[in-house]
Amino acid sequence: AGFPTMGNRNRMEQDMRRKRAALAGVAALLLASPAMARVCAVSIDSTDQMTFTSKEIRIAADCTQVDLTLRHTGRLAATAMGHNWVLTRTADYQPVAMAGMRGTLADSYLPKNDPRVLAHTKVIGGGETTRVRFPTQRLRKGGDYTFFCSFPGHFAMMKGTLIFN
Repeated sequence: AGFPTMGNRNRMEQDMRRKRAALAGVAALLLASPAMARVCAVSIDSTDQMTFTSKEIRIAADCTQVDLTLRHTGRLAATAMGHNWVLTRTADYQPVAMAGMRGTLADSYLPKNDPRVLAHTKVIGGGETTRVRFPTQRLRKGGDYTFFCSFPGHFAMMKGTLIFN
């Protein structure tokens, strides 16, 4: 009664093969999910002369998230010559920037919880760096997007185009 018969042994081997195949399938799914997520890193500098170093940022269509780093290469404090990076649809850029002028430094000169703001960093001063990571799911391939600094009076000069395709 203690030894498996040939029929039982075959069933046990088939059962083990099925379990291994199922386990391999689960492992493939777990490994594929993070592999399909692509984080694209972008860096941009800002200066005391109210400029960004780039007027255009290109994001590949297969990026699922953007990790943007903003560096302020100047010397002036955030209260005098602060800079941030804000992304909106181009149609929303000026209305958001104008509304932000009524804001405060603590709010990064942006309207609170404004759905038109797709992503933004905090306002930083000379010698500082900040980052924002945002998903691309709210971006449309070939859409019209503007990035800008919302510090009062800066948005007319400190702006550029984000291209997602």
